[in-house]
Amino acid sequence: MRWILLALGCTAALVFAPAHAQKTDKAIFAAGCFWCTEAAFQDVPGVISAVSGYAGGTVKNPSYGQVSSGRTGHAEAVEVTFDPAKVSYEKLLDIFWVNHDPTVKDRQFCDAGSQYRPAIFYLDDEQKREAEASKAKFEKLKPFKQPLLTEITKAGPFYPAEEYHQDYYKKNSLQYKFYVTGCGRYARLDSLWGDLRKH
Repeated sequence: MRWILLALGCTAALVFAPAHAQKTDKAIFAAGCFWCTEAAFQDVPGVISAVSGYAGGTVKNPSYGQVSSGRTGHAEAVEVTFDPAKVSYEKLLDIFWVNHDPTVKDRQFCDAGSQYRPAIFYLDDEQKREAEASKAKFEKLKPFKQPLLTEITKAGPFYPAEEYHQDYYKKNSLQYKFYVTGCGRYARLDSLWGDLRKH
C-alpha cells in the first residue's frame, strides 16, 4: 500500500496509489479425476488457485452429469492461475507429468471414458512450445517403456464445475482418501514414475 502526497496550491492531500497489479497466467491440465488434479496443484508455491472444471468439449456450460455421460467431448480438467514470477509454466508441466498415467488414453486409474483422458490444453503458442518440449523431456526421463500418449491440444472455453466439486479433497478428505486408495492412483503413480515423483 502506498500513499502519495500531492501539493495543490496552499493545500496538500494524501492520495492512495495502488501498488503495481500482480501479473498472473493460466494453465489448463486434464489428469483424470479433477479432484486429484486440483489437489496436485493447489498448494504449489506460486499457484493462486486451481479450479475444477470441464475443457475440450462442444457443449456450452455443461453439467457434471452431461460430462460424465461422455457425450459432450469434455475432459475433467483444472484451470490453474499462477504467478509466473514465483512458479514457471515449465514447473507446472513437471508436476503435471508425474501426477497422471500417460501410458493410457481415455482413462485414468479406475475411471474410464474420454472425459478422463489426460491432456495439456495450451492457451497460446508459447505454452504449446513448452508443452511439446516438456513431453519430449519426459519421454527421455521416464523409467517405463510405454510411450507418452497424453494429448497436447489447443484450449477452448473452460467451464468451472459445480461448487461441490471445488476443493473436494479438502472438504471431503475421508471420502477422497477412500477414492484414491480404492483406485490405486498414488500407488500406480509411484510405480510408474519412481524417484521423479519426489522432486
